[in-house]
Amino acid sequence: MQHLSIGEASTLLGVSISTLRRWEKEGRLRPSFRTYGQHRRYSINDLHVLMGKQCAEKRKVVGYARVSSHDQKDDLVRQRDRLIQYCAAAGFHDVEVLSDLGSGLNYQKKSFLRLLRMIALGQVSTLVLLHKDRLLRFGADIIFELCKFQKTQVIIVDQPAESNLETRLVADVIELMTVFSARLYGSRSRKNLKSLQPAA
Repeated sequence: MQHLSIGEASTLLGVSISTLRRWEKEGRLRPSFRTYGQHRRYSINDLHVLMGKQCAEKRKVVGYARVSSHDQKDDLVRQRDRLIQYCAAAGFHDVEVLSDLGSGLNYQKKSFLRLLRMIALGQVSTLVLLHKDRLLRFGADIIFELCKFQKTQVIIVDQPAESNLETRLVADVIELMTVFSARLYGSRSRKNLKSLQPAA
């Protein structure tokens, strides 16, 4: 079994050495043993257990909002406001609202990746969305399975009426065309800009 020094343990836990000494006095975390020189050694397993408890204590409610383009910024503000209002009415405390401006097919959005890391680390007690597709256009169910594994509750405020297959397919095709058109336009713009630059 691996053991860490008090300095290594403090770095892993993100607390000071004096905090670890105080925790030892309080009985919250004791070193597994001391060396002949009376240096503390901590079990890596004990530290991981404590880290899990700390994550559980810090679990928070997270709302997530997203729009696809810059001309929808006003809608993004409205989404954030609605999430805040819903969480307040539900009596949730320690709420954080994350938001992104980008396509539902883009898996590299900054706030989305942060949300994913928080869920994976067990830091989210409840995830609040206005609509399922605000999270991702495709693949949201995978994130929901991760939420189940981490015991994260998922609340979708506006559950849409069941639409027929044709309607869902049309919406998906429009989303795909929008994304690929934007990429094609961006690629052409870069090529045109490069062609205008004087040769070295």
